[in-house]
Amino acid sequence: MAAAVERTRHSVRYDPAYVRIPYPGGDVPSSVGVCTDEVIRAYRAVSVDLQKEVHEDMLAQPSAYPRKWTTSDANLKGTDTNIDHRRVPNLMVFFSRNGKSLPLSTALQDYQPGDLVTWNLGGGVTHIGIVVNQKSPASGRYLIVHNIGAGPKMEDVLFHWKIIGHYRYIGPPPR
Repeated sequence: MAAAVERTRHSVRYDPAYVRIPYPGGDVPSSVGVCTDEVIRAYRAVSVDLQKEVHEDMLAQPSAYPRKWTTSDANLKGTDTNIDHRRVPNLMVFFSRNGKSLPLSTALQDYQPGDLVTWNLGGGVTHIGIVVNQKSPASGRYLIVHNIGAGPKMEDVLFHWKIIGHYRYIGPPPR
């Protein structure tokens, strides 16, 4: 949670462009990113490399993951360490397989600091954020760290969109 809150101190221009990045431990330039990049960076700050973890899980269980996200992806032949971990649908599968998938709910108490929430914004657009341990004085809800276009923000948006996923992930088991 602290790593997620710390992300709100960074200036990040929203940019979903495909970028070739090193593997493992790769990242798009720190001045750009999308909602998934904030989740990836928060976990990386606590030594969890979602690029590596998602890639390895996709190799182990490719049929569990979506194979098409946009019309430009129609001819996917395999995994792609540059982008796979930056897609909300892939993170949803990964967190449900490797963490804990929690019930979707409208009850405030069901969402705890550290939880990951995914939303359907409409038109096939998905979004992800992290519940943090600070509450809105107006609603009493835990705030969400996310990037929906204006850089990383901490806002009271838990119930702003249709929730399609709720997860708890503490990292991979020791190897």
